[in-house]
Amino acid sequence: MQIGDKAEVTRQFSAQDVTGYETLAVTRGAHVPEPLIAALFSYLLGVKLPGPGTNYLKQEIGFIRQAPLDAVVSASVEVTRLRPDKKIVDLWAKAVLSDGTVIAEGRSLVKYADTGHG
Repeated sequence: MQIGDKAEVTRQFSAQDVTGYETLAVTRGAHVPEPLIAALFSYLLGVKLPGPGTNYLKQEIGFIRQAPLDAVVSASVEVTRLRPDKKIVDLWAKAVLSDGTVIAEGRSLVKYADTGHG
């Protein structure tokens, strides 16, 4: 892992996805709920970069715009600072719509496991 490494995932949230979330959260709306967008960052951090064994230390995500239902959302995390002596990495997290509109962005600070992969 090095500064500039990046991982990305793209997802389209349907009305069915949101209905499932609303059943659990008891919220209603015509947009994708923020926790579903934040879950994309969690997925990337835990599965892609840094990967398995990653634990959040801090996350500061600002939600700038709402994502309409069925919009294609791409989320990415990029390494901005690496402290291998402490196994800590700073990443910039960003979610955009297919037209490039930023809907969420911020910093994730995580502790990673040395799994020997990557």
